[in-house]
Amino acid sequence: MPHHSRLEKVVIDVPGAEARRAAEFWQGVLGTELTRLYPRFPEYVGADLPYEKHLTLLVQELGEGHPRIHLDIHTDDVEAEVARLEGLGAVRVRHVDTWWVMGDPAGLPFCVLPAAPESLTEENSVRWE
Repeated sequence: MPHHSRLEKVVIDVPGAEARRAAEFWQGVLGTELTRLYPRFPEYVGADLPYEKHLTLLVQELGEGHPRIHLDIHTDDVEAEVARLEGLGAVRVRHVDTWWVMGDPAGLPFCVLPAAPESLTEENSVRWE
């Protein structure tokens, strides 16, 4: 099914005890304040990167797990994008709220999330047939 997608977020996953320090560090690296962007999800702080129009950096406080970085792909059709990525070798790991946590062929996590309505266009994303 035709749909659009794009890489939209780089997410730094950090265990809870280290999350505040990691956010302070990345604020210093980027020179931009990281704030709570999503009231429903207080475990995330982040900022849209001023030099990259459609890319956001997030620091996610993990309840458990090891530090890592994962990517978020936004799409106007989550099921079509997940199916496309499965065709490339990705696997579904778990469904969370409105998105899928996926694993790439090496086992690295990434997420596929719904984009805001009409936010993806021919100019700012890839159209898949």
